[in-house]
Amino acid sequence: MKLIKKINISLYELLFSISHITDMIDTNLNSHHEQVAYISFRLAKELGLEDNQQKDLILSAAIHDIGAFSIKRRLETLTFETKNGFEHAEAGAYLVSTFDYFANLTPIIRYHHLEWNYGKGDKFKDKDVPLSSHLLHLADRVAILINKNENILDQRNHIVKIIKDYSGNMLHSDLVKVFERLSYKEDFWFSVINTDIIRKDLKKLFKNWGLELDLNDLLGLSKFYSKIIDFRSNFTATHSKGVAVTAKEIANLLGWAQTKASKMEVAGYLHDLGKLAVPAEILEKPGRLTDSEMNIIKSHTFYTYHALDSIEGLEDIKEWAAFHHERLDGTGYPFKHNGKRLSIGSRILAVADIFTALTEDRPYRVGMDKNKTLMILDSMSKDNAIDGNIVAKIEENYSLINSIRESAQKDIKRDYSLLF
Repeated sequence: MKLIKKINISLYELLFSISHITDMIDTNLNSHHEQVAYISFRLAKELGLEDNQQKDLILSAAIHDIGAFSIKRRLETLTFETKNGFEHAEAGAYLVSTFDYFANLTPIIRYHHLEWNYGKGDKFKDKDVPLSSHLLHLADRVAILINKNENILDQRNHIVKIIKDYSGNMLHSDLVKVFERLSYKEDFWFSVINTDIIRKDLKKLFKNWGLELDLNDLLGLSKFYSKIIDFRSNFTATHSKGVAVTAKEIANLLGWAQTKASKMEVAGYLHDLGKLAVPAEILEKPGRLTDSEMNIIKSHTFYTYHALDSIEGLEDIKEWAAFHHERLDGTGYPFKHNGKRLSIGSRILAVADIFTALTEDRPYRVGMDKNKTLMILDSMSKDNAIDGNIVAKIEENYSLINSIRESAQKDIKRDYSLLF
């Protein structure tokens, strides 16, 4: 059954707000996806690609490195002669193929590191490689050559020379000629290093193309991003899925309308969005975290909040998602909100997160049974950490809620096993 289309969310704002989270960790990643998207746009315009081809190319550029799950992998993609580029490109292609809205981007992302001369051997010679893949590859390589600490026009000849040196082997020779024509235009170089101009132009493009999400699309995109968030670690591979379906079921049991309950599900998928800014080594640590590691963990809900804060239409989803580690007595993190500030939605998600963490299996331990889970939840409610009424709703419907969680996490585990 289709959801009522109550909201329209800017796809531009959502895609790039999320990509900026990883930019916060290392300045080398700063606005890389936006810069590649802009270079792709200018190349496509110079080449005379049709609007639909431009749209698919720029959407692909906006998410081209999503298959590089770790910061180490992301940084490796910034090497001009990238090693293991096919690894993250294949992972990214699989992820976009699971989301109907992005499905036609699959081949562009799959081959965006494929060399024009097909690399070594005949592995790709029988493949139908889109021209847009080669265009994206070229835009990506141009972006990597730009030195943010030098005058951009002083670099122009050097960048053009390197690109021409790889023409006909790594890079598509006809597209390199297009880049040469573009490189004569000073406005291209001034724009490509100006984040405000890039964002203004891309935002206008997305608006002209009508790239907005209704609630159905938003739900699909949030599921898509939950995989990117969770698949960074085997320890968390199914967590967001469990939280999302648990939170939605609690909302249903509390009598929430379908649209509002579905927004709660979106919040569940996005609640750990800020973990994209947390090193995988910390996420995968089975033992007790050090104080320093815990301080890094505490940043993740802060980043979730600010990634979603600028997106009109996500105000309630943002708060439900970002406040899941706040506590009714004001001792949670990072905002130290107390019960007066925490809505029912935030309280639901906090309980759903704890319930899922307790009951799900992790590689280093089996999930807790019903008695132990309820004992911990009850103790936390008595300590005024979480809402006792929501805990009571779980206790009354434990078998239903837990079976929904288990089934959902089994499904997502299959997706994870196809990638790793």
